[in-house]
Amino acid sequence: MRLSPIVLALGLVASSAAVPVQGQAPDDQLNPRSVALLKRGEAALAAGRFSDADDAFETALAVDPRNRAAFIALGRTAQRQKLFGQAIRFYNKALALEPNDLDALTAQGTAMVELGALSRAKDNLAKLQKICTQGCVQATTLAAAIARGPSVAAIKPPPTPKTN
Repeated sequence: MRLSPIVLALGLVASSAAVPVQGQAPDDQLNPRSVALLKRGEAALAAGRFSDADDAFETALAVDPRNRAAFIALGRTAQRQKLFGQAIRFYNKALALEPNDLDALTAQGTAMVELGALSRAKDNLAKLQKICTQGCVQATTLAAAIARGPSVAAIKPPPTPKTN
């Protein structure tokens, strides 16, 4: 049986998507189309077009699943929409590629603060402080977020009791 080139290509994409990617490629080794899609998504996010940003970032990852910045950007998009749990999951994917990514650790920590998971956010802060022996903006940013606590918008009111 002879398979068409399209079927073969789809099979390669599907088989490579199922295999976890280890390590982050340097930006100059990422697929240029993935990098261009990341930039398009960043412009959409800056303009507040969350759906367009999501589409661009997800496509960037489909083109090159090693694009750690696309995972971080998806996390930031989710965070701007107050989807903190989803944001944390995207940051986890970025951290799976590079466990010491300062931006991913910081952004994940701030999302944890918004969810009220202060002890987990403090774990991220401790890791940042260990990595940044000379101090860094990321550690200062996360420390300030922890000190401030969850924003009022992130705190969900208790459910109202049902009356019969």
